[in-house]
Amino acid sequence: MNTESTNDVTGAHGSSVQRMVSRRSYYQDAWVTIYNADARELLPMLGQFDAMITDPPYGVNLGKDGATSIGKTAYSMIDDTPEYVMSVCVPIIKWGIENCKRVVLTPGTRNCFKYPEPTEMGAIFNPAGAGFSRWGFTCSQPILYYGKDPKPVKMPQSFESTATCEKNGHPCPKPDKVMTWLVNRASNEGETIIDPFGGSGTTAMAAKDLRRKCVLIEIDERYCEMAAKRMAQEYLALGEAANSMIKPQSQ
Repeated sequence: MNTESTNDVTGAHGSSVQRMVSRRSYYQDAWVTIYNADARELLPMLGQFDAMITDPPYGVNLGKDGATSIGKTAYSMIDDTPEYVMSVCVPIIKWGIENCKRVVLTPGTRNCFKYPEPTEMGAIFNPAGAGFSRWGFTCSQPILYYGKDPKPVKMPQSFESTATCEKNGHPCPKPDKVMTWLVNRASNEGETIIDPFGGSGTTAMAAKDLRRKCVLIEIDERYCEMAAKRMAQEYLALGEAANSMIKPQSQ
C-alpha cells in the first residue's frame, strides 16, 4: 500500500515549505505498522506516542573499523559514523523527547554522550563480552532513559544478559530477549511504541508479544522486508494457534 501525504516544514527563516513525503506501508496488522521512510520526514506526520524505544546506529563504522569489524557487515544505505549520529540520530531522539511520554535508547558506548542529557542511565551487562571495542571487549552497553518511569513500583533500570542475536541478514540486530526487557520496562500493556530505527523488527516482535502496538520506521527497504516477513510469520502462527483452540460444536 502506497500513500502520499503533505508535510509542512518551517524553513530556516520561518517560511512554510510544502514537501511531499512518500509514505510506504510495508506491513500492517492489529499490532504493528511498518513504514519504509526517512524518520526525520515521517515522524512529524504521525503525531505523539507513549514511548520511543530504539536501538539506533552507534556511529562506529560498523563493518569497516578494524577494531569492531570482526563478524560484522556494514549498513547498506547509511554511513555509520559519528557525523551520522549527530546529524540524523540525535535530532530524531530530540523529536521523541518532545513528542513522546518517554524515550529509551541503547546508543552504544562510543557516541552516547552526543545525545541530550538523560533523565536516568542504566546498562546492559554482558560478562562474556557484548562485542569488540578499541580497548578489548565491551562488557556493557548504556541505556538512556528520558521522561517519567511508567511503572508504579520501583524496578531495576539495568540488567544482565548473555542473550545472543539470531543472524537474519541485518548487520547488527538486537537479541530478542534484550529488546523484550526494554519494551517491558519502558511501557505498559495497551500503549503504542514508535521505533524510528526499525531494522529487522525486533522491537515490534517484543511489543506484539507484550501486547503493545508498535510503529516501525526503517529507511532501508531490505530491512523493512525482513521485518515484514517476521511479523507476517508470527501473525500467521498466532492465528493458527487460536484456530486450534476452537472446538467444533457437537451436533
